[in-house]
Order: sequence, then C-alpha cells, then structure tokens
Amino acid sequence: MTLIIKNMVCAQCIRSIERLLAEAGLEPKKVRLGEVGLAASPNPAELAALRQSLELEGFELLDDRDSQLIAQIKNLVVNEIHHAAGRKSERMNFSNFLARETCHGYTQVSKLFSSVEGLTIEKYIIAQKIERVKELLIYNELSFGDIAFQTGYSSTQHLSNQFRQVMGMTPTQFKAERTLHGRKTLDAV
Repeated sequence: MTLIIKNMVCAQCIRSIERLLAEAGLEPKKVRLGEVGLAASPNPAELAALRQSLELEGFELLDDRDSQLIAQIKNLVVNEIHHAAGRKSERMNFSNFLARETCHGYTQVSKLFSSVEGLTIEKYIIAQKIERVKELLIYNELSFGDIAFQTGYSSTQHLSNQFRQVMGMTPTQFKAERTLHGRKTLDAV
C-alpha cells in the first residue's frame, strides 16, 4: 500500500516519517518525499493513529486523488530544485518532467494545480527556485554566475530580473540585507 503525505520536503522529514511509522508498528518498504510504500496495509485503527501522529508533526495524510496529485507535483518540484544530486547545467523542462513523472498530461495537472493552489505551476517553480537562490546567497560559497548555472537560469541577468520581480530587490541587495529578509520553510513557499 502507498500513502501520500503532504509537507514532506526534506531528508529530516523522511527521518521523522520513518520514526512515526516505527512508533505505529508499521513497516515501510520505501520512504521518499511525499510517499510511503508499506509492506502491509494497515488496519483502520492503525491508519487513524498514524494520521493523528502525522498531524501532530505538521504532516497530512492525503486521501483524495487530486490532493495526492498536487502533493506529488510539489514534491517533484521541491526535490528537483532543492535536493537533486548533481545539478544539471541545462534548463529543466518542467512541463515534460511533471507529465512524465505523474503519468498525466501537463495541461490537466496545470489546470488542477491552479484551481486548487491559486497559482500556476510556473509561479510555484519560480518561488521554489528563488528560495534556492536565497539559500545559496546566504551560504556565500558560490559566485552569482555559479548560482544562476546551478539553479537552471539561462543567465545571471535572467536570474537577477526574476529575483527582483519576486523579492522586490536585487540579489546583491538581498545578500547585503539577508538578516532582515530570511528564508521560508519549503512547505511555506
């Protein structure tokens, strides 16, 4: 049985879910962002207890297909932007990627996402990319060109323009004032 869990956005979330499953006496086959494969189907009491434990930790067990699909889309985007090993130098075509990974047409998932979330997938992707850029600026380990390359922007100018549109300031201004502007948790983006 596969469970879809909302608000799993990082490796720490995976460890938290693994701990909650162990506490509930449930054996996972695999745990990855937004998804848990169980070795056996839990009974209704076990599922209710797990649901309650998840909610106490800030997670949510999703039941309906639309919610599951939206959570899957968000997890795919977050994983690709924030956690993908070996950053790609070419720009990601998210429409093809999401259609392939969700086994749904991009137009279908885009309309569903917009109607439920109140923003387009493209704006969600941009918000996640800007959060990644903010993180890299705060770390202060890479040049601006390297950050643009690593986050899939075609140029530093494109990154700077998009950053200014979203944040209302340039990346240089953000870097200088980073203590005032902080970062958001990924599930709050």
